[in-house]
Amino acid sequence: MSAATPRLTTTALATLDPSIGSPSYDRDKIAAGIVHIGVGGFHRAHMAMTIDRLLEQGKATDWGICGVGLLETDRRMKTVLEEQDHLYTLTVRRADGGEETAVIGSIVDYLFAPDDRDAVIERMAAPETRIVSLTITEGGYNIDQITGEFDLSTPAVAADIAGDVPTTAFGFVVEALRRRRERGVPPFTVLSCDNVQGNGDVAARVIAAFATARDPELGAWIRSEVSFPSSMVDRITPGTTPEDVRSVAARTGVRDEWPVVCEPFFQWVIEDDFPLGRPPFEEADVQMVEDVEPYELMKLRLLNASHQGLCYFAHLMGYRLVHDAAADPLIAEFLRRYMDLEGTPTLRAVPGVDLDDYKRTLIARFANPAVRDTVARLCADSSNRIPKWLVPVVREQARTGGSVAYAAAIIASWARYAEGVGEDGAPIDVVDALADELTPLARSQREHPLAFLEKRSLFGDLVDDDRFAASYRAALDDLHGLGARATLERLLEGTR
Repeated sequence: MSAATPRLTTTALATLDPSIGSPSYDRDKIAAGIVHIGVGGFHRAHMAMTIDRLLEQGKATDWGICGVGLLETDRRMKTVLEEQDHLYTLTVRRADGGEETAVIGSIVDYLFAPDDRDAVIERMAAPETRIVSLTITEGGYNIDQITGEFDLSTPAVAADIAGDVPTTAFGFVVEALRRRRERGVPPFTVLSCDNVQGNGDVAARVIAAFATARDPELGAWIRSEVSFPSSMVDRITPGTTPEDVRSVAARTGVRDEWPVVCEPFFQWVIEDDFPLGRPPFEEADVQMVEDVEPYELMKLRLLNASHQGLCYFAHLMGYRLVHDAAADPLIAEFLRRYMDLEGTPTLRAVPGVDLDDYKRTLIARFANPAVRDTVARLCADSSNRIPKWLVPVVREQARTGGSVAYAAAIIASWARYAEGVGEDGAPIDVVDALADELTPLARSQREHPLAFLEKRSLFGDLVDDDRFAASYRAALDDLHGLGARATLERLLEGTR
């Protein structure tokens, strides 16, 4: 990529090679019926891509997307999208090395809340907005891990409840709904797209709790009148790297400062509950169902939990890219045994899905060398992932007397990783909101082996389950005494 490479803009679309897909529809005629909070790679590989597909079919012209950034860290997204007329590229990378790149045009506006908070609220309050969707991360729902309730004491939340100018997603959504109620405008649908079990129910609970703290009558109205469908989205979307930027520029001849790359696999399952209408999602390969939970549990307890099963062992074994780790037969067998013996027994029947085929496909997806997902990405933010994806599996297996050894080893591998020092003595950058609390606990566990597991805000009473605690301690002892590879070997051989 040279300095002369033109920037991706509406004008530059005419210069693209025909092999590069680009919007054939008139973007000036697209109305924004969706406001999306949290525009990142995940959103742009899912909802924005889906709406773009529908627009290419001449459908969903009143369902364009207005993106919203709430955090100061979103300023760069605002700048990039504005300079690119809200266009970006999406590149699908196949395992055989093939790639398909297309320019996506479904995002038609972007509002950066710190610059004008009222503009965001008014856009959400406008009658044209019929869906407000969210990708605010697993930890963004502000749930107390012990009580399971919305944490009203968080400083930003408490300030939003007391003040008139919101900063949190809850504050913006509730204020917009308040204005709609006051003006006689029906409420929009709130669609969560985050990796949270029962994400619609969770979104409903936290937003109603916030609203009730501000105004009990408003909270009751939201609980009664606002729809919160659940959804499950599945597509591995690694973070964008400088090499991705160069590669896309070389392929397209234009410079996209924030492209998105992803795997070919795509699945989106949505509960069909949209009182003000919705795009014809089903015409873009989205499954519209009455009950999302079976699909959701399948993804969270097989794919997401297996990602955690891979990442800590992989890092300790020296792997830095996911596909290299997944190609290791030892790791692949460990993941498959976890899925077969512990994850799968906790699932309900999943209509239309062959679970054996799904699990085989998962290992193949992890091993796709073209995606180049990083082990570090999977290791980040573990305190918001393990309690939601893996701990429920342990609880269910403990209740039924099923196997817990593999899940125990995964949690032990996190505890070993959280010490912040690798097997070679090199430092590990533990990226986690609770790192300052977790690393000292992890470093004390050579003298006090259950110190990490005793963090009840993450694990509840698992430390009190003698069978699980014994499996956890045995795995941790092996990680300390033998190393990650030998720990997996012993576990798979059944020699413990």
